[in-house]
Amino acid sequence: MTASNKEIVLDVLKRAFVDRDPTVVAEYFGANYKQHNPVILDGPSAIAGMIPTLTSLTYEPGMAVADGDLVMVHGRYTGWGPKPMVAVDIFRVEGGKVVEHWDVMQEEVPAADTASGNAMFTRP
Repeated sequence: MTASNKEIVLDVLKRAFVDRDPTVVAEYFGANYKQHNPVILDGPSAIAGMIPTLTSLTYEPGMAVADGDLVMVHGRYTGWGPKPMVAVDIFRVEGGKVVEHWDVMQEEVPAADTASGNAMFTRP
């Protein structure tokens, strides 16, 4: 059975940011991987080199939505910056390989400090 694009992306995020397993890159990243984060280089080797350096990072996946070749995951990164960051990571998957990535990140505001009283990040 072939894994869905959503299953592939969730496995990539877990193995890269929770398990810190750089072998995920050889398994799931396309040779011409394109990165849209302004501080990360293109190519799978940039991701493989970054994974072992993330020793103080924790990642929590939240909601995940897939539509065709695009998968979006709402998650929380702690240790990426001085405050926890809430992000939407957007991946394009082609032939079972991650070939492109975008992200939108913002510092997390505690629920008590939001106008609505709602948390910025929740798990499904």
